[in-house]
Amino acid sequence: MDIRAIAMGLAFAFMWSSAFASARMIVEDAPPLAALSVRFLLSGLIGVGLAHALGQNWRLTPGQWRSVAIFGLCQNALYLGLNFVAMQWIEASLAAIIASTMPLLVALLGWLFLGERIRPLGIAGLVTGVAGVAIIMGSRLSGGVSLPGVILCGIGALALAVATLTVRGASSGGNVLMIVGLQMFVGAAILAVASLATETITVHWTQRLALAFGYTTIVPGLVATWVWFRLVARIGAVRAATYHFVNPFFGVLVASVLLSERVGPADLIGVAIVAAGILAVQLSKAQELAVRTR
Repeated sequence: MDIRAIAMGLAFAFMWSSAFASARMIVEDAPPLAALSVRFLLSGLIGVGLAHALGQNWRLTPGQWRSVAIFGLCQNALYLGLNFVAMQWIEASLAAIIASTMPLLVALLGWLFLGERIRPLGIAGLVTGVAGVAIIMGSRLSGGVSLPGVILCGIGALALAVATLTVRGASSGGNVLMIVGLQMFVGAAILAVASLATETITVHWTQRLALAFGYTTIVPGLVATWVWFRLVARIGAVRAATYHFVNPFFGVLVASVLLSERVGPADLIGVAIVAAGILAVQLSKAQELAVRTR
């Protein structure tokens, strides 16, 4: 048993899920796109600076440069940008649950458009995951949740799924921390333009804003991304992605503790079903990989 990999996987899942609660705090006091652009700029400066201090450089492989561009656009600008905007209207726990469906979307898109085979367990996982999301959405929509916010989060999750399918092997060739930092600059530039075109910059300066901004810049922004790349390099993308199944639990838990968001019985049932679906899909991928490598 690889205890270190387990610890890395759980740490990544917690950091990734906690970002929604801190983002919710930020958008209550600052314009979302401007705040996120500044966060990416700071994360990028820190990441590139640390990478340079460790002897890394930006002489990247073509695949790594592709990773920088695609992840900078899809993960940082689209996925996180749309989530930050959406969390002006919806709760952090709901945004975390929607984002957690990304592994299901990856499996579905790979099956439909790339001809990737899905074993029966994976198909069952997709159906189960959709059922779990339907239970949560039915409960939340009946309670008056913002439909535009839900749609923005859904588009964001789809953008992240596309990036995940498009870019593979980004951690090979070294310079991992440099890649992470450069991705941040791409997101910062795109969101800065979007903010200037759409937002009025008004900030309500509070201690909570400062703490939330600092946390999201360092922990989910840099540390979680670096841990993810290292985890993929250690155990492979398929096994690493299995840890996404705990994201719905962590997302709901952190939002409930920090923001006192209400979690109803339907939410808990839906979260458990979504998590089971994600786990089934990832186990199916692991089985398929094992068959191919025999």
